[in-house]
Amino acid sequence: MGDAERNMGPGMLLVSANVGSIFEDPDNMLPVWLKEFLSTINRVRPQFIAMHCQEIGGKNYETSMQHVDVFLERLLSSEEMQGYDRARIFLDEDFKTVESFTALGSFYFVHESIRNASIYDWQARKFRSLSGREVYKGNINSIPFKHKEKFPQDFFPNFRWSRKGFLRTRWSICDSIFDLVNIHLFHDASNLIAVETWPSAYSNYRHRALEHTLKRISEDKHEKVPHFIFGDFNFRLDTQSVVKSLCATAKEERIGNDGQIKRLVYKEEGSENGKVVLTLEKKVFDHFNQEVFINDFKWLHQFDKETKRFADRLQELDITFPPSYPFSEDVREGRQYMKTRCPAWCDRILLSQSARDLIQRGDEYSPVYHVMGSNVCMGDHKPIYLYFRLVPDTGKGRHRQRRKATCVVL
Repeated sequence: MGDAERNMGPGMLLVSANVGSIFEDPDNMLPVWLKEFLSTINRVRPQFIAMHCQEIGGKNYETSMQHVDVFLERLLSSEEMQGYDRARIFLDEDFKTVESFTALGSFYFVHESIRNASIYDWQARKFRSLSGREVYKGNINSIPFKHKEKFPQDFFPNFRWSRKGFLRTRWSICDSIFDLVNIHLFHDASNLIAVETWPSAYSNYRHRALEHTLKRISEDKHEKVPHFIFGDFNFRLDTQSVVKSLCATAKEERIGNDGQIKRLVYKEEGSENGKVVLTLEKKVFDHFNQEVFINDFKWLHQFDKETKRFADRLQELDITFPPSYPFSEDVREGRQYMKTRCPAWCDRILLSQSARDLIQRGDEYSPVYHVMGSNVCMGDHKPIYLYFRLVPDTGKGRHRQRRKATCVVL
């Protein structure tokens, strides 16, 4: 083994995937989704995989939670996953316990080439060595290897419970210690409210919940370590400004009754037939040209503002892919958005500055931040992934265990 290979840290693959859609139509969508995910594993060949899923069991979880076992069995038995001899999987499936149910699923796989890997026991406040594959499912509230919280009820719009919260695990991989946080924040319930102002009421709900999460991470009794937060943040564009840009030469028509606006229609001024540019309803966002979101999406970055509210604490690699939501759930369509919401980068991988320092740099080790399944149907959310090489332990890092490194990546 040469010096360059010795200094190469393990390949890390972080994936954020809202999988609600695939459990609604498992016969058609599950095979396509798994094929694309496993082809990514085969192509990238990471030594450590962290996949954070939201909406485990689907939107109609009471009837479709049963399909999670099929998903899990196919994933674990696949040829591509056989080299991962250690795994820890957390599936929050107990929907009957409303006050704690989040439908979060966190999947972690360690390749046999990594010798030194352990997971943190939050109750005992120490690391435990990994061996074998373990799946924690159903009611996982008492499992000590995770820190899970549902957001307080007063955080929820109209105080109505939904599957929103976070699940944190802590890892020591090759003596580098870091937290991985799976998160699901609140969605935009109505386009008509989202377009009224910026920040929207929904953006403020998300801001409050993420602030709460960061506070819980930073102010608890455990050592402060680098953290990667990835999941469905439900971040949306500044819808008001997007609509103004799309409809700069259009005239707005408000349609409703009893003082309630039900529809906004924007028609091109000066055109003979009154061409409709955009139609907005509570759950309708219908623009005549999807190309402005799929292929010409760079102009949208100026309206992607929600992460900027946390720029002093959370960072992100450059986004070079189209908005990850809301794609068509028709398995025959891989590059079409549904006409329900303004396309946005809901699914993100954010990291603390100290976590960014764990990403190895250089021409040979450039990290990759991209979308999975660009041309096939992956559900209404395209999974997002970050692949990088973990900075190898030097024995000097503050957040590395104080002992000689024993990790050998063959």
